[in-house]
Amino acid sequence: MRLKGKTAIVTGSGAGIGRAIAELFAEEGANVVVAELDEASGRETDHRISEAGGQAIFAHTDISDEHSVANMVPAALQAFGGIDILVNNAAAFVFGTVESATDADWQRVMSVNVFGTARVVRHVVPEMRRRGGGVIVNIASVSSFIAQPAFVPYNSSKGAILQLTKCLAMDLAPDHIRVNAVCPGSIRTAATDRHIAALNLDPEEAFRDFGQSALLKRMGQPREIAYGALFLASDEASYVTGAHLVIDGGATID
Repeated sequence: MRLKGKTAIVTGSGAGIGRAIAELFAEEGANVVVAELDEASGRETDHRISEAGGQAIFAHTDISDEHSVANMVPAALQAFGGIDILVNNAAAFVFGTVESATDADWQRVMSVNVFGTARVVRHVVPEMRRRGGGVIVNIASVSSFIAQPAFVPYNSSKGAILQLTKCLAMDLAPDHIRVNAVCPGSIRTAATDRHIAALNLDPEEAFRDFGQSALLKRMGQPREIAYGALFLASDEASYVTGAHLVIDGGATID
């Protein structure tokens, strides 16, 4: 029960890594705000947590919309009285080359991945200050620091998340708010499945190929990323801020 009595907001927690984080945090005693754009999947995560004996609420949230984020925070406060942990997981997956990516592509990926993350932090930080501190965990990516073919918009946005993490850690340290990032490698999620389908690849062959880049020769599971987020959110990481934890099976060891 490493998060007992804490309240955590997890954006994009309707599926994949976000859902795994929300469920693990609830198992560890946290009250969880499932902040999700897709209502069906968000309510499913809420239901799964409740069925397992945890405490959660669903808050319909579009992090690219100021009004939506502004409404999510009071919902969290009304349900649980405060906010201790924020996990910025919601993301838009926009790929392409600099020539193929349109202005609309760039606007979408930046409005969600970068501006959206900053927007949620802006609304949550005052509540953390009132609690005397807090923890922010940003879900970045190995795409934050490596180049990948035809990934220009996505990698640019994730690179910004890593720099945002460092800047927030510096600015918010006087308020006793720790800020760190998790950088997943190839993780099997619904988003990965959609990307494979968009590339017209055979799923099983693609999963094997994606896993070959890791020293462990497999793709990761969402729960394995959730454990990294749990460590950074817990008091076990009380002296960790401005850091990024790479969880990629050794794929980027060089």
